[in-house]
Amino acid sequence: MIFAAGFGTRLGNLVKDKPKPLIKVGNTTLLDHALDVTREAGVSNIVVNAHYLSHRIVDHLASHSSIRVIIEEPDILDTGGGLLNALPHLGTEPVFTLNSDNYWFDKNPLSLLADYWNGQEMDALLVLGIRKNAFGYKGRGDFVIDTGGHLIRRSGQDTGLVYLGAQLINPSVIDSEFGSVFSLNAIWDRLIHKKRIKGLLYDGKWAVIDTPHGIETIRKIL
Repeated sequence: MIFAAGFGTRLGNLVKDKPKPLIKVGNTTLLDHALDVTREAGVSNIVVNAHYLSHRIVDHLASHSSIRVIIEEPDILDTGGGLLNALPHLGTEPVFTLNSDNYWFDKNPLSLLADYWNGQEMDALLVLGIRKNAFGYKGRGDFVIDTGGHLIRRSGQDTGLVYLGAQLINPSVIDSEFGSVFSLNAIWDRLIHKKRIKGLLYDGKWAVIDTPHGIETIRKIL
């Protein structure tokens, strides 16, 4: 599943007449970059969610008959709710999810996830990166990995690893316990408590594209 429903409010006028996933970097849009990553990993069943200016997403993907666009209306459902809403179209096997506003310069994150997945040990596997390998990231990270290899939240001002917007997750752990609108963070926190979530370190370069400056930086690099 590719998440493409967000408002991209930090981009200001750049998203006045187009949704964030349709912003171009290099010779392609952010959404098309995510689709390239997905196809390169051998995934054929692809779902894209849409909300803000959803008709632009629908029009952009009109020629791709194998891609299902799910429009979230009247409300946007956030990442957890969006994935829950899409589950009927994703099957019962582990599901890749991919943010459409991250950009990967090196190895395919989904292929790495598939290689390291072990359903007996985990219900979610997240791609994580080191802050110094990031373009456009200003935060302090999201997680640390404990001695058993499981993810825990970083504490206080400690610097953690950054979630890079790509994961492989068992759909059976996505349920309606949190309602219809909720973040994947709620699912991850539950899995942290159960020690059923692990992280995969991405040693390549990557970018978070959420500000006009970030977009210009990536365009110059490309």
